[in-house]
Amino acid sequence: MAAKTVQYKHHTFSISYEIVNPSAHYDIVFLHGWGSHKNLMKHAFGSHLSAFRHIYIDMPGFGNSTCNMALTTDDYATIIESFLPQIGVSKSVILGHSFGGKVATLLNPDLLVLVGSAGILVPKPFTIRAKIFLFKLLKFTGLSRLRRFFVAPDAAGLSEPMYETFKQVVNEDFTDKFKAFKGKALLCWGRQDTATPLWTAEKIVELIPDAHLAEYDGDHYFFLEQGGLVAKEIEKTVLKRLEH
Repeated sequence: MAAKTVQYKHHTFSISYEIVNPSAHYDIVFLHGWGSHKNLMKHAFGSHLSAFRHIYIDMPGFGNSTCNMALTTDDYATIIESFLPQIGVSKSVILGHSFGGKVATLLNPDLLVLVGSAGILVPKPFTIRAKIFLFKLLKFTGLSRLRRFFVAPDAAGLSEPMYETFKQVVNEDFTDKFKAFKGKALLCWGRQDTATPLWTAEKIVELIPDAHLAEYDGDHYFFLEQGGLVAKEIEKTVLKRLEH
């Protein structure tokens, strides 16, 4: 494990990363989802994709990377964009899971691998909508100190900067961002995913002109058990293009 610092908006970010297969010819960058870390991605893909130099990154505020200011998804992309040249890594192939898929899209790689990516808004269940309404009512009546009872699981235990970040990134509509992406995209999705349902992947495929969808059995974290199959799809779809 190593770390580099990035200066951004008068703040210093220490970015933790790890490189696997350092002598490989092609680069592939792995960006984890919200609340996760680089080791999860390494667990899934570290023993596969031998033709690639793997770059596993803890994004700011997660794992061993620091964050002391509220960030937007655009901020995350700008920080990672500044970080990659420091370690001599290209943007040829970037794989992003969930929230990491949005950051990967903004980085505009030649080859984008979206694994259960966020970015298409999914209607909230009635119970969640009712909870939000009740919290807003309590806030209006001055009882916002009860916020801890209404915080989403993904926001529980976050520092104040990361909670503010969560509020800014959780409900983003990336429709226009996907539509603007002009590279090649490979989408890998779990058929039983309820966080980013399969229909959201089908919509992204319609938005990105050069996109292909591969489906797998499993939920939002299907790739933890099927990393080898995802790796083969990457090699078939991505490596072929890189070699031409």
